[in-house]
This record gives sequence, C-alpha cells and structure tokens, in this order.
Amino acid sequence: MLISRLHRFFITSTDQKLDRANFSIVLWFGLSVGFALYYGSLALQKAFRTEYVVQDDAREYVFWMQQWIDPTLLPNDLIAQYFKSITPPGYAALYHLMSVLGVQPLWLSKVLPVALGLIATAYSFAICLRLFPLPVTGFIATLLLNQSLWFRDDLSSATPRAFVTPLFLAFLYYLIRNQRLGMLAVLVLQALIYPPLVFITIALLCLRLLYWETGKLLLHSNQLVFVGICISLSAIALLPYARSSAEFAPLITRSQAWTMPELHPGGRHPFFDPNPWRFWLIGEHSGIIPPLMPPLIWFGLLLPILMRHESKFPLVQRINRPNTPCSEAMAVLPQIVYVSLGLFVAAHLLLLRLFFPTRYTTHSFRIVLAISAGIVLTILFDAIFTACEALFLRQKWLSFSVRLSLLFAIAIVVLFYPQFSAGFPNTNFRVGNNAALYQFLQNQPKDTLTATLSDEANNLSTFAQRPVLFSKEHSLPFHLGYYRQIRQRIIDVMQAQYSPDLTLAKQAIERYQIKFWLIERSAFTPEYLTKAEWLESFQPEYTIALNNLQQGKTPALANLTRCSGLTTAQFTLLDTACITASAR
Repeated sequence: MLISRLHRFFITSTDQKLDRANFSIVLWFGLSVGFALYYGSLALQKAFRTEYVVQDDAREYVFWMQQWIDPTLLPNDLIAQYFKSITPPGYAALYHLMSVLGVQPLWLSKVLPVALGLIATAYSFAICLRLFPLPVTGFIATLLLNQSLWFRDDLSSATPRAFVTPLFLAFLYYLIRNQRLGMLAVLVLQALIYPPLVFITIALLCLRLLYWETGKLLLHSNQLVFVGICISLSAIALLPYARSSAEFAPLITRSQAWTMPELHPGGRHPFFDPNPWRFWLIGEHSGIIPPLMPPLIWFGLLLPILMRHESKFPLVQRINRPNTPCSEAMAVLPQIVYVSLGLFVAAHLLLLRLFFPTRYTTHSFRIVLAISAGIVLTILFDAIFTACEALFLRQKWLSFSVRLSLLFAIAIVVLFYPQFSAGFPNTNFRVGNNAALYQFLQNQPKDTLTATLSDEANNLSTFAQRPVLFSKEHSLPFHLGYYRQIRQRIIDVMQAQYSPDLTLAKQAIERYQIKFWLIERSAFTPEYLTKAEWLESFQPEYTIALNNLQQGKTPALANLTRCSGLTTAQFTLLDTACITASAR
C-alpha cells in the first residue's frame, strides 16, 4: 500500500542497496540545497530592492572597506581606523581579495550570506549522515538550521559572526571523521575570521582527549601532541588580530563597564539588566537561552529521552548500537553543550576579555538543536508511519486518520512555518531614504566632515562615502582609546547644538574641522531628545539641553536657516563657514 511505500522510502538508509541509497542522498541533499537557495533568494530581494540598502552591522564592518576601491575615501577618519583595527584579518582579506577582482564590498556583503548558507547546508547534511545514516534526517536538520539562521540576522550581516556556523560545522565534520589536516585548516580560518570560535573548538578538542574505557580515564599521547599543535597554530593566527585590536586599548574592565550608562538599559549597547531573570536567561548579550526559531528546533531537547526508549522507537537502535561510528560520533553533541556552557560562565567572569557570553551558546546551541531535532523528528515520523500501517491493516480508520493527519501536519509545519512569519527572513537591512543628502555630500571634497545628533549619521559613511564626527552605530563603548574620543565629540556637539550662544559651535567646528552640521527639522523640540534615548548616557549635558528646550530657550543654531547648504523635508544641512562667520 502507499503508506508502506512512503515509509520505506522515508527511512532509506545509507547502508542499504547502493543505488537506492545514492538516489535517496541525492534527492534529500538536493532538496536541502534548494531550500537554502530559496531562503537566500528571499534575502536578496530585500538586499537589492532599492539603491540605498545596507545591513545594519555592515555599516560597522564593511563601510571602511570602500577605501580598497577608492583609497582617497574617509581620509584620517577615526571611525574608519577603529573599525579597521577590530576587523579580523581573515575576514578583511576575503573582502580585499574580492575588491581587487572588482567586486564592491557592499555588494559582496549582500550576496555572501547565500554562499555561507550553502556551505553550512553541505556540512550539516554530511554530519547528519555520519551521526544518523538516514538522508531524510540530513534534510530535516538542514532545513531547520537554515530556517533558524534566517530567523536571525547573524548570517545576513555578512560580518565575522556570519561565518561562525559554516566554520564550526566544517570543524565538526572533520572532527568526527578524524581528518586532522581539515581540522587544522578550519581552526586557522576560525582564528583569522572569528577569534571567539577558537576557544570553543580548542575546548572541544581538549574534552575529547579524554575517553572512558573499562572504567579508566586514558590519554592518547598522539592526540595530546595534535591538540598542542592546534593550540600553537591558533595562537599564531590570533596574533595579528590581537595586535591590531590593541591599537585603541585599553579594553574596559568589568568594574568600569558596570559604571557606564552606555552598558545599561537605554544605553548604546545595553548588557546589564536589573532583572536577573532577563539578564541570565534571555538577555541579548548575557542570557544563556538563545531565542532560536523555528519552534520545532526545540524538539532536539527530546533526543536524550527518546534514546532511553528503544523499544517504542525502533530507529533509536541506530544510535544506541554499541561500537559503531554513529554511537561514537553522537557523543560530540553533548560535548559541544558542556564546552559552550563552560565558556559562557568564563565569559561572564572575564567580561569582554572573551567577548559577550552569548557568543558561546547561541551559535553552538543552534547547531546542536537543529541536528538533534532532525534526528528526533525522523524517529517520530517513523513511529507514526509504523502506527499508521498497523492501524490500516486492522482497519481502525479513525485512529489511522488521526495519526496520518498528525504526520502531515508536522511535515507541513517543518516545511512551511517561515511562510507564516511576516519578518522572515530577518535580514535587518537598513534603507537610506535621503538620496538628495547622500548625493550632495558625494559632490563635496572627500575629507568633508559632518556633525549631527541624528541617526542619519549611521548611514552617511556608507551611502555618502563621507566621514561623520560620530554616530550612534559607531559609538561602541569597549576600547577606551577610541570611545573617550567619541564620547567627547558627542558631548561637544550636544552642548553646541543646544546652546543659546554660537561660541560653543564655533569652538567645536574649529577643533574638529567640521564642514557641515546636519540638523533634523524636529531637533529643537523636547520630544526629539527624549526619543533619542541613547543620548541620555551623556550627562549632565543631556539634561541641561533638555531642560533648556522645555523652558522654551531657543538654541542659536535654530536661527541660522540662512546658512543652509541643503534643505530637504527632514533635514537642514548648515554650512559651518557661515556658522563661524555668524559667531563673530
């Protein structure tokens, strides 16, 4: 009957007849690649919908790379110098190589996520075949993994963190196959592209040095030597990044971070949260539970339970069969969890020395849960198929219909859940809506510096290719050698913009060599400052400015519409030469 044929096709294993197994692998891998391309195409539609589109974090890591196309762009720009210093060298080298070949960095940042998704798909499918030799499991796992990747903006950012999943999956593949050259190559790439990932892989290698046999803990000397080589190569590969990122040292300490309003709710980069449940469980940078989607990925938590009920779920025998590659390789999943949790705790204790704690759980948990969920759903599908066959033979039509409906309902949810989410894929692309402003600035000298408190400053370095004095996006409060300068710039501009005297504006213009001062139409209302919550970190200047506006005091810059070099529906771009002349 049809249900039996579907069942046999569904559970085709790689250890069955060669022709049948190869067909099954090709079919399910082809479907995996097809869905990966489909999700990528949805992201590309968003990326190229208008001329001025950029991914949120690409405004930090990619904007300065335009210097490789035109070396005269952003000359002596503090912001460009800082983000260049904290960009991992391997990541920068990829973009540099492509720019030499004539590929624009911003264009590459839009299409690169599709390629990274395909790499992650290939490695995850291959890993699933090793852990659980049913091709359909590889399809389900890679489908859930791709959905999870596109529900967040990690992959679409095309920043170093976009490489975490494909690089970690590549390492896992070579690890479970014990291909040491592959592990070494990937480990070096991790160090060059996303340094925090090295700590997970090295810790995982050290954990796997130990294994139990006949109740005794044994060490293999050749494995110890190999891990030593891995640690040495990683350290060497990390040196360039350590040197470049030290250019704007020192890095803030935990005690300093605690006193900085920028790292509390409402600040530029909130980390601390007065609510301990939010802080430790779901905090964006501090919580242990990553907000992973789709919901079915959490079925992976059932894997340990199913493995204890072999009699009810026959496919579990493929996992529990002793002394097989499958049972030995499967140990890597809980080991990843142990290592991730250990590094999560260490990152909290050594705040910012190991970067943010969630970097050690979000990506690794996503991989473990996707693979585990693929196995769990395969086992459950098999159990439902078996039950349907038995009920069909006994002609229990009601129970048969219920189980068959459940089977198809789960299958539909697995395949089409993202279609029910309006925000899928979550690319976090930002659209520039001020083309006249960008084009005007592009026609100015390349060292034209603009000062503004507007969030539009986030886009000017990218779309107008001209430097800004500061912006919210670029005000990262981690390296004091950089942030002290940025903080002072923000304070000086805030004081000058809301002062009834033009003297402060003149001083700021002369100190920083500002060419234009960009002001939003609503900038001189109290509501403007209250909405700009991140500026509240700069006290007492913020409170003074807000009080002046609430008391009806008119800032001097508000009366200089005659100094406008460009006026749009939203902005007035003041020529600072006119401001300076008016201050005399």
